Amino acid sequence: MLILFNEIQALWRARALVWVLTRRELAARHTGTAAGVLWPYLQPLLTVAAYYLVFDVVFSMRLGEGAPPHAVGTFLIVGALPWMAFCDAVARGMNSLIEAGGLLHKNPLPPVLFTARAVLASGLIYGPLLVVVALVYAPLHHFNGALLGFVVLLGLQLVLCLLLGYLLAILAAALRDTVQLVNFFLSVGIYLSPILFPLTLFPENWRWVLWFNPMTALVVGYQQILLQGAWPPVSVWWVTLVWLAVTALLLNVVVKRSRDQLVDWL
Repeated sequence: MLILFNEIQALWRARALVWVLTRRELAARHTGTAAGVLWPYLQPLLTVAAYYLVFDVVFSMRLGEGAPPHAVGTFLIVGALPWMAFCDAVARGMNSLIEAGGLLHKNPLPPVLFTARAVLASGLIYGPLLVVVALVYAPLHHFNGALLGFVVLLGLQLVLCLLLGYLLAILAAALRDTVQLVNFFLSVGIYLSPILFPLTLFPENWRWVLWFNPMTALVVGYQQILLQGAWPPVSVWWVTLVWLAVTALLLNVVVKRSRDQLVDWL
């Protein structure tokens, strides 16, 4: 893990540069748009509003027995917004090194800076939106202590996105097919997680498949906190930590083996 620790040190030493790069990344997202800085925030909000309109207002769909709420839209929002945050951060992190290839050829900067820039920029957009959702649901449970778990889960999701984004960025630099493959899994991943339906409604014999999605544990945790006002079960924490540990180990190996060739791949 020494290699990964060195990457973290490099990131910390260049934290001022990372902040500048992140602000530029955010500015680039709304350059030339009429809504300006509001546009990156409006897109996910409009998507969530569409979910609520279609499932709750138009079709008045309801979940089955044993589900935390009966309204589909109310249930869907809690998982859909974190999933959109995950997809955005991972996809942008994965493409970060390819997009920065020209700059890395000219400047001996640590590649991790560019992945961190992409993931942090995504976090600065979706983080406030997730906090707003938490504040909307919190009065239902009288702002109990479980909200502290929500903050911890957000932090764990950010770390997971950074590790996974950097791992995929290196793999994408080595093999461009990685981008196509990961984009496919991100597009179908929402159906392999308890976002559109409660975990209890998935066939019990196949429920283990959902845990291969790195967001399943986090989504279950968000649902426990915001829909039931309860602290997430132990399984949420240990599955999330396992994902973090496995991703960190893989990243350590990949960084070590690609260190001398990464810039050439770009």
